[in-house]
Amino acid sequence: MNRFFNMPPVVKHLLAINVLAFLVTALLPWGRAVELYGALWVGLPPFRSYQFVTYMFLHANFEHLFFNMFALWMFGRTLEYELGSKRFLIYYMVCGVGAALIQASIAWAMGDTLVLVGASGAVMGLLLAFGVLHPNAVIMLIFPPIPMKAKWFVVIYGVIELLLGWRGVGNIAHFAHVGGMLWGLGLLYWWKWRNVIRF
Repeated sequence: MNRFFNMPPVVKHLLAINVLAFLVTALLPWGRAVELYGALWVGLPPFRSYQFVTYMFLHANFEHLFFNMFALWMFGRTLEYELGSKRFLIYYMVCGVGAALIQASIAWAMGDTLVLVGASGAVMGLLLAFGVLHPNAVIMLIFPPIPMKAKWFVVIYGVIELLLGWRGVGNIAHFAHVGGMLWGLGLLYWWKWRNVIRF
């Protein structure tokens, strides 16, 4: 089968876990309990340290799930083939946990509370990795529908997220997006320094 359609194992399992978790929270009577204990509650009583991991497998609604999983499928397949399944999973989890740590740290420093769900931080790390490893690959944007080199898309997207987070625009964890990209960049350069990968 063409590699474009043949998903590697980690991407396949991550997609399955996220979809299953969404179905559980959306359809089953005890789905609310899964949300209560699985989401990351910053500055609120349900907080538990394990939520820095579990939050990234829960999503607020179908659109949230769809766009994160589409990006995971789009960029994750290439990266898993290149990094190997074990290293790809480590990268994905580091970006996801790191994104939550940065968003939570900023919230704690400002005395804010928040409830964080979604794979966006980890997915933004994948986008960053794709831009670093394939800087001149062309990405076709949806809105507006124009082609753009991956390196410029990553830079522009990162700057926009940083500005939106600084201004506190919308009910979106913008600093988690930036955080996932920063942790991803740091891990890539750590691996490069140790001659694990080259770019």
